[in-house]
Amino acid sequence: MTEPSLSQDRPAIEVKELCKNFGDNEVLKGIDFHVNQGEVVCVIGPSGSGKSTLLRCVNRLEEPTSGTILVEGVDITDPETDLDKIRTRIGMVFQQFNLFPHLNVLGNLTLAQRRAKRRGKAEAMEVARQNLEKVGLANRENAYPAQLSGGQQQRVAIARALSMNPDMMLFDEPTSALDPELVGDVLGVMRQLADEGMTMMVVTHEMGFAREVGDRVVFMDGGVVVEQGKPEDVLGNPQHERTKAFLSKVL
Repeated sequence: MTEPSLSQDRPAIEVKELCKNFGDNEVLKGIDFHVNQGEVVCVIGPSGSGKSTLLRCVNRLEEPTSGTILVEGVDITDPETDLDKIRTRIGMVFQQFNLFPHLNVLGNLTLAQRRAKRRGKAEAMEVARQNLEKVGLANRENAYPAQLSGGQQQRVAIARALSMNPDMMLFDEPTSALDPELVGDVLGVMRQLADEGMTMMVVTHEMGFAREVGDRVVFMDGGVVVEQGKPEDVLGNPQHERTKAFLSKVL
């Protein structure tokens, strides 16, 4: 396996001419996309526009049909690249929380640390507790997922991803499965990460978050990037008719 040589001088994520087909359905149509180091990029658009597929291609949960994806300068579409090593640098938070129901919170946070990072039990538990405190759940380390609200489970999922000490975080509509009153706590944790300088790619329907926290907003529709720019420009003064039509329904 090729040992990745990670570069800090270039974008955290670079996507070039990315295409993804599911059978005859062309979901991504030659996407060019990047996220700079320390940047928060919010990807918005209607359901079926290709947002989540793009995000899942970035850590190869979906296999691209063609194109190139560079993570910190490393081509993760190269079959010689050590994909597992690259993935330890990319935290991923899903719509569904994907916690192991048979493990308590501490167990969920230490499992990947011990297996992928080869950390000892004491170190893994210390890291886990630090991140549970960060997301406001230091008092729930012995609880099981079924004993937590949806918002608490999502914050545990964020803490689990942070426990791997990633260079960047990918969020795939992290609040879409939550009751409205639970959304604020999760977005608060994400705001805190942004304030700390975490590189973040966020697929979201939360326009307030995109406006307040995003450095850049990317609007996708029909498998292409239609428009992108600063939040105040894309959300406040969109140039493309398709962007205007979408925002008229969600703002």
